[in-house]
Amino acid sequence: MPKKDSALKIIPLGGLDGIGKNMTVFEYGNDMVMIDAGLMFPDDEQPGIDLILPDYTYVLENEDKLRGIIITHGHEDHTGALPYLLQDLTHKVPIYSSKLTLGIIEGKLAEHNIKSPKFREVQDGSTITLGAFNITFFAMTHSIPAAFGVFMNTPAGNVMHTGDFKLDQTPIDGVRPNYAAINRFAAEGIDVLLSDSTNATRPGFTPSEAAVGPALRHIIKNAPGRVFVASFSSHIHRLQQICDASVAVGRKVVVTGRSMVTNTKVARELGYLRIADENIIDAYDLEKLPDEQIVVLCTGSQGEPLSALARMANGEHKSLSIHEGDTVIISANPIPGNEKSVQAIINSLSKLGCDIYDKSQALVHVSGHGSQEELKLMLAMVKPRNFMPVHGEAQHLRAHAKLAQQVGIPERNIFILDNGDSLEVRHGKARRGPSVDSGVVYVDGLSITDANPVVLRDRQRLAQDGVITCVVAIRSRNHSVDTIDLSGRGVSFATDEVLMGDARDLVRSQVERLEKGNGASIDTVRKGVRNSLSNFLWSKTHTRPMVIPVVMEV
Repeated sequence: MPKKDSALKIIPLGGLDGIGKNMTVFEYGNDMVMIDAGLMFPDDEQPGIDLILPDYTYVLENEDKLRGIIITHGHEDHTGALPYLLQDLTHKVPIYSSKLTLGIIEGKLAEHNIKSPKFREVQDGSTITLGAFNITFFAMTHSIPAAFGVFMNTPAGNVMHTGDFKLDQTPIDGVRPNYAAINRFAAEGIDVLLSDSTNATRPGFTPSEAAVGPALRHIIKNAPGRVFVASFSSHIHRLQQICDASVAVGRKVVVTGRSMVTNTKVARELGYLRIADENIIDAYDLEKLPDEQIVVLCTGSQGEPLSALARMANGEHKSLSIHEGDTVIISANPIPGNEKSVQAIINSLSKLGCDIYDKSQALVHVSGHGSQEELKLMLAMVKPRNFMPVHGEAQHLRAHAKLAQQVGIPERNIFILDNGDSLEVRHGKARRGPSVDSGVVYVDGLSITDANPVVLRDRQRLAQDGVITCVVAIRSRNHSVDTIDLSGRGVSFATDEVLMGDARDLVRSQVERLEKGNGASIDTVRKGVRNSLSNFLWSKTHTRPMVIPVVMEV
């Protein structure tokens, strides 16, 4: 049994160094609960990496304490690490979330061959007990339906986690934030509030999702040919508005892109996306309809090279192509780091003669995260004793901390943590605790590896300067050089016969100098070849390709 004065530990393992890989552990005595298990997508600094996960070693070390995993909503940055975590856990842990979120997770787990997980469906107002934690779920509005905030009552204090949210008064499905519950919890007293910081630098209010509908309908109605709409496949509210606008102006909807097909199917089966069967058609039946009666819903709003939009723009899609006179709507914001990819697709589409609309030309996208006034409203409603901004980069967390000060929370009660730090809560008071092991794990093809900086550094060097292979054969009888073979990949001077000839001569003289007398060790020769060749290429080309020397005796 935990001592009466045990602290509640709040340990973020991800989500505090960028928008992604959200994972927070709450621990009291012998009980532990996790909120969210997300991933992050790599940027240009991580060539060849497929996904980035938080390092959840701490959870595996304390697996016997883990009573449940709570998922606030169905986005990848909150669900994507689940398949990897569940494979590493030795026993089945219950997963609590909404019907839609569990439906999306089920598809992910099936891809990883994880069978019969312990799903527990919850709704707005559901209360569960996990060890020392009494947990209540309350509805929030976000860019995916069925998003929750979480209230936790523990012997050491009360905690509220907003999940991702904006305060949308006119949500598409009519489910507003549960203000009554938030105020009821506030009246009980909130010792720590964890709140979404994504738009903490953006002034004002985030417009309602309903504001996008009229703009989409206007473009779809007046487009002369087919309309292609690229959006996040999880943004069911946006997809609903596209379907409504299409049906209203007499167009049929085609769905393409693997995740778009999967998510629309799940959302329709569970009743979150409403469109009659006769208004949604297969891509192969398009030929039967005139262009002005077609709307194509597709993936590719982030410029992903293998997405449906990219393949259609490049003429590589198996059943659809985009041509002059078509209209393309990019109904999303580029995630930081994806701007170049999105611009490349826009340029490809422009060359085809399409009309293109993104948020710079029309209100075809609004954020799913609250701006400064909504964040202040949340802080003012909850009136927490202590505040911990979450879900953001360093600048977002600090901007959110400033907003908290503006609404009257003392600076000493605001905690900006890093991944792996901990916050200890006892009877309304919070203080920093010891750190735990944390970091990131890379998914690289089929392997899941630690963040090895050497591997990434080598890949960056290969991408920048290429590689030179130098094979030297030495006669073991008299220690003389037999042959030298130089070849290059990704180097611009590989066809320069004079330069390559000089490089061979240099290697020959270097090896002969080292082999004089009784000969040097193979390792010494290898190092000598690498250093001399690297310095020579730098002096001649001002590049430093990776030099791979192979020395053998014949």
